[in-house]
Amino acid sequence: MKAMEKSISFDGRDIRLKVGLLAPQAGGSVLIESGDTAVLVTATRSGGREGIDFLPLLVDYEERLYAGGKIPGGFLRREGRPPEKVTLTSRLIDRPMRPLFPQWLRDDIQIVATTLAMDELVPPDVLAVTGASISTILAKIPFNGPMAAVRVGLLGDDFIINPTFEEIRVGDLDLVVAGTKDGVVMVEAGANQLPEQDIIEAIDFGYEAACDLIRAQEELMKDLEIELTVEEPPQVDDTLEIYLRDVATEPIKKILSDFSHDKNSRDEALDAVKAEISEKIEQLDEEEAIRQSVTEDPKVLGNTFKSITKKLMRAQIVEEGVRVDGRKLDEVRPISCQVGTLPQRVHGSALFNRGLTQVLSLATLGTPGDAQELDDLHPQDEKRYIHHYNFPPYSVGETRPMRSPGRREIGHGALAERALIPVLPPKEDFPYVIRVVSEVLSSNGSTSMGSVCGSTLSLMHAGVPITKPISGAAMGLIKESDEVRILTDIQGIEDFLGDMDFKVAGTDSGITALQMDMKITGLSIDVVADAIKQALPARLHILGKMMEAIDRPNAELSPFAPRLYTLKIDPELIGLVIGPGGKTIKGITEETGCKIDIDNDGTVTISGTDGEKAKRARRIIQGMTRKIDAGEVFVGRVTRIIPIGAFVEIAPGKEGMVHISQIADYRIGKVEDELSVGDEVIVKVRDIDNKNRINLTRLGIHPDEAQAARDAAAI
Repeated sequence: MKAMEKSISFDGRDIRLKVGLLAPQAGGSVLIESGDTAVLVTATRSGGREGIDFLPLLVDYEERLYAGGKIPGGFLRREGRPPEKVTLTSRLIDRPMRPLFPQWLRDDIQIVATTLAMDELVPPDVLAVTGASISTILAKIPFNGPMAAVRVGLLGDDFIINPTFEEIRVGDLDLVVAGTKDGVVMVEAGANQLPEQDIIEAIDFGYEAACDLIRAQEELMKDLEIELTVEEPPQVDDTLEIYLRDVATEPIKKILSDFSHDKNSRDEALDAVKAEISEKIEQLDEEEAIRQSVTEDPKVLGNTFKSITKKLMRAQIVEEGVRVDGRKLDEVRPISCQVGTLPQRVHGSALFNRGLTQVLSLATLGTPGDAQELDDLHPQDEKRYIHHYNFPPYSVGETRPMRSPGRREIGHGALAERALIPVLPPKEDFPYVIRVVSEVLSSNGSTSMGSVCGSTLSLMHAGVPITKPISGAAMGLIKESDEVRILTDIQGIEDFLGDMDFKVAGTDSGITALQMDMKITGLSIDVVADAIKQALPARLHILGKMMEAIDRPNAELSPFAPRLYTLKIDPELIGLVIGPGGKTIKGITEETGCKIDIDNDGTVTISGTDGEKAKRARRIIQGMTRKIDAGEVFVGRVTRIIPIGAFVEIAPGKEGMVHISQIADYRIGKVEDELSVGDEVIVKVRDIDNKNRINLTRLGIHPDEAQAARDAAAI
């Protein structure tokens, strides 16, 4: 392929598309650049495998630390297990690409995006999404593109396209929208409680910019004299489908319209119908094509039965406006909530039920040293709020090996984390590191939004002073020709057989997180707007049910949560507190049993489960680092005696000397005649010499000064 370059500008920021330059043996490749960020994206197709009844699409985003001039940490000094951000970017590429491949395609397809260079201005993730579209077209893989993605930020009242890392950090919106000429195919957003209308306008603004990138891809294809690859779907014998429509339609309709069924009984009833039909097929003559097709591929019966069930369920919703559980299109399932589900050793706990979906969320409070360190290309170097989501097989009544978290678990945890961050207290007010784990105990749709709701409850139960509670709802869609039906609070079957999964989370003031995935090739802005608006009353209804369980954060922390005390010291005195080789800070830790963290700005955080010992550690550090002024009065303790005077510790780590002439208002022969090591004495600072030596006296101390010193020492 000949080398070609195309450039497009957004507000003075160029995106450059370069093909025919790198990775010549890949099916298709593009180097997509903006600023000093460069991402190589390749797409490769290989032949299908036997027995595959799904699209085996594999998307990998690779981050090389050399791209930012960094050397990896750890013993091996090379990239290892991908950080969470890398996994989330792989999902970001996968989600808008997957629905654009033909449903019949069964060949192995792999998209690999590698960040080769990155500056501190341009995030590489949205570049990789657009690059995936270009490389797939160049690889001549059947694909309903072109597709493009852009990021939208909000600074003040102005939307901006592809904001920098800093603009994302200080702005009120971080939204990624991907689309084709047919409409929007994916939305991912975090927002600072923005009104629904602002979010709708941001999606529209971003989609218009994405269309510019789509046109740039079309111009590139024209320059390269290539067209979208179109392949005819394989010929399928529809004899079995016709037979199943005849014998299964009425039994399936009867089950779907019987609203007394719950998920399990409905699945059992459908399985019974399928088993009965299977027995009938076995009794057919050997020569019949129906029996032959089922014998050759045992999956074909289940897949065809599922396809008919899907069509009938969708028709029931579109034509009758009734869902399989009898709910109206905008109705939320029954909700129940409780807090304090587990003993107080778990700092905060809550159980959230929505229909058959059940999520147990647990909050743990940690010290600043528990913050998660991030070793990747992005400017953020640590996380104070960590949200993890677990989806065990028993939650759907299945058995499978328990492995490390998959991409879905990581993605759902990140969505809940993004939803809750806007309402968390600032570090200055609440210095704890917070971890929430959402355990999905039962799943029938919308577990990610269930984890948002349950986690809000567990945070309030733990005493985290969140500014407002968050609730969330998942919206679905059924689209048949021009008929569109939006579903509130979708359950499992509606997610599986529907066209959209649109998760919306926020407070009563606005949206904090969005995630929309499609199974069709695009959705108009009007339909997206309707889904966002329809989610609002559902969110508020759910929020009301949550507030019945707990309406404000607990005033007291669990007695098993660490107690944190913070103080600010002069950064130049950090070395004094740490001591040579860490000797001083280790000594304080051993004496008090507390953990001590010191930031570079001089913020000291002391943590311990024993409040009195934590206060003791605080007094020690305050004493070591406080400025001593002439005229101050202290209650001190004699630490050692020399012929000319006595040394008195007036604060932890600070000593002064009382000269023998300043011990009493009469002449004494020896210091030992008046003082002994360990004696408690009241002393005043006479002066501090040019070598910072503190000179003390016991003379001329007014009784009121002495009492004030005693009172201060007792605190």
